[in-house]
Amino acid sequence: MKITGTFLDEISYDIPHQNWGRKEWEADFQRMHSIGIDTVILIRCGLRRWMTYPSQVLARECLGYLPPLDLVDLFLELAERYGMKFFMGTYDSGYYWKNGDPFREQEINRAVINEVWEKYGHRKAFQGWYLTQEISRKMCGTVDIYAQIGRLCKELSGNLPVMISPYVDGMKSISAFNSDIIRKDRSISVEEHAREWNDILSGIQDAVDILAFQDGYCDFSELKDFLSANRELADLHGMQCWTNCESFDRDMPIKFLPIKWEKMLLKLKAAQAAGIAKAITFEFSHFMSPNSCYQAARHLFNRYCEHFNLQE
Repeated sequence: MKITGTFLDEISYDIPHQNWGRKEWEADFQRMHSIGIDTVILIRCGLRRWMTYPSQVLARECLGYLPPLDLVDLFLELAERYGMKFFMGTYDSGYYWKNGDPFREQEINRAVINEVWEKYGHRKAFQGWYLTQEISRKMCGTVDIYAQIGRLCKELSGNLPVMISPYVDGMKSISAFNSDIIRKDRSISVEEHAREWNDILSGIQDAVDILAFQDGYCDFSELKDFLSANRELADLHGMQCWTNCESFDRDMPIKFLPIKWEKMLLKLKAAQAAGIAKAITFEFSHFMSPNSCYQAARHLFNRYCEHFNLQE
């Protein structure tokens, strides 16, 4: 199973910014294209007051900072040039949905989605949506956010697919801002995970089309079982099942560094064994690209190309 999609993490939450402009982004899209990546997913169009495009909605509602470059326009241009599908990420307040006000999160996102579709909906590469709020269990009113915002995205865009990328409440489900390696005493069981997510998916199955669980939160020995459960859940609710093969390492006290190739290969093999339809990654540019600020990412790229006999 090869990686054929990647997130674009331009507004970084917990990894360093690479300060790329048009030239650097085009070089990276060329690299993505060279190894068969056909799908790029903007992980969020805005976070708190930071934006990827000059949004009048976010400037007004969140006192957002207008960016010097319209990155949504740039990513769409590059996706069109290299024959890729672009999924538009929604807005994350970083506050409302986590602090008991999911309706305010929805309100801002409704205005943002309408603005985005008016500005960019005509673009050829615009082929889907990504709901950026990430959960592992039913929490913070997020299921209602998925349902309401997912339906709006589909209604506006003529039923373009909507994707989510949740995570398993496994032993590695710990804060990114703690420098220690901490594993929880108790990981959720596969059975418990399946019961809870069957309930969640029942509430959003007309609003979400693609389920792409992050694969880094459980132990490697458990991964195939969780992936199989995710695929069965997706099948049951009429969704596509992808895997978000994390290309960074959750087992290191420094968060986050490129993953060891052996670990990535193990995860891709587990996804193939579980019958997953497509592998995407979080995310190529930082953790797997020869252009990354991390030297180890270049070596990961080389090992990946060697394994799959990809010519550079």
